[in-house]
Amino acid sequence: FWIDTWLRRNYEGIESRYIVHDVRAGEVDKKTFFSLREDGGTRISSAFKICREIIESDYDPNSWNMYLFHFSDGDNSSDADNRLCVKTLRDSLLPICNMFGYCQVTSAYGSGHFLNVLREAFGDAEEAESEKLVTAKVDRAEQVYDALRTFFKAGR
Repeated sequence: FWIDTWLRRNYEGIESRYIVHDVRAGEVDKKTFFSLREDGGTRISSAFKICREIIESDYDPNSWNMYLFHFSDGDNSSDADNRLCVKTLRDSLLPICNMFGYCQVTSAYGSGHFLNVLREAFGDAEEAESEKLVTAKVDRAEQVYDALRTFFKAGR
């Protein structure tokens, strides 16, 4: 909600698309996105796949600046899906976007492991793909502002 609000206040002409996921992913409208609660059986790669399909069908990377954001409790279905997510990021999403922001929100129900998966796969390397991946962690509501500052730091 805060990223969406900040972007709309500071930029004209943005287009936002919203994807929800548990075992399967789907695109939804803004109202549904901010009111729906998903639970159980998370497969993050399903959301990455839908994101890639939306970009391929509607957004030429040569004509659009694309900033992708994913918020999650960090729970994912399997190590195999974690590997698929890393592959999709590396091969399909990072090469065409300006930035991919991942924010992990602490939850009593989520494992909180996906942030570690991303850090292991991409680390703090100086490669262009790693510079495009920006991560943040929110344990308490007061940290939301710090996460936004991480994503929108000057020069990104």
